[in-house]
Amino acid sequence: MTAKRIALIQGHPDSTMPHLCHALAAAYAEGAKEAGHTVRVIQVAELDFPLLRSQQAWEEDPLPAGLKQAQVDIRWAEHIVLFFPLWLGGMPALLKGFLEQVARPGFAFEHDTGHATFTKKGLTGRSARVVVTMGMPALVYRWYFRAHSVKSLERNILGFVGIAPVHETLIGMAGNFKANDAGRWLAKLRRLGQRAQ
Repeated sequence: MTAKRIALIQGHPDSTMPHLCHALAAAYAEGAKEAGHTVRVIQVAELDFPLLRSQQAWEEDPLPAGLKQAQVDIRWAEHIVLFFPLWLGGMPALLKGFLEQVARPGFAFEHDTGHATFTKKGLTGRSARVVVTMGMPALVYRWYFRAHSVKSLERNILGFVGIAPVHETLIGMAGNFKANDAGRWLAKLRRLGQRAQ
């Protein structure tokens, strides 16, 4: 297997204590490094950036200095893995704010001013995996709620900028895990890391 460059985006907004998302990301990174892949980690909760409040700010304001390395790491990566807990049916606001900031015109896509449409995706050639933990059963989220927020992320953010294919790992009932449940998921993420998937 050819070694890959992997960017892990840790989207859990609480960095004051370890959570399942952190353990899953660590297991993925360990597996990837064991297999010879190179890993860079972006800890969103440790970055300093404001929320965007206007289209003008998104298009014209400079990228916050605290996010420049994140853009470098995303551009560098061949495979991107996002980790986050499902909060109120979607990704935490901090992660959404991060994605809004880094997915700027000129980086994530090119704007065709002549037609007022986005014509060139700026992050093609990269695959991704989205790893989401949640309190409900994953099957309920996938089939009853149709995984709406994850599908929106895949289609309206990752797909919009050219990242494909995108695979997902949905981990339900996370608050009720027993030791063997956690161990099984950690082993699975370690194997995914080894395969850079």
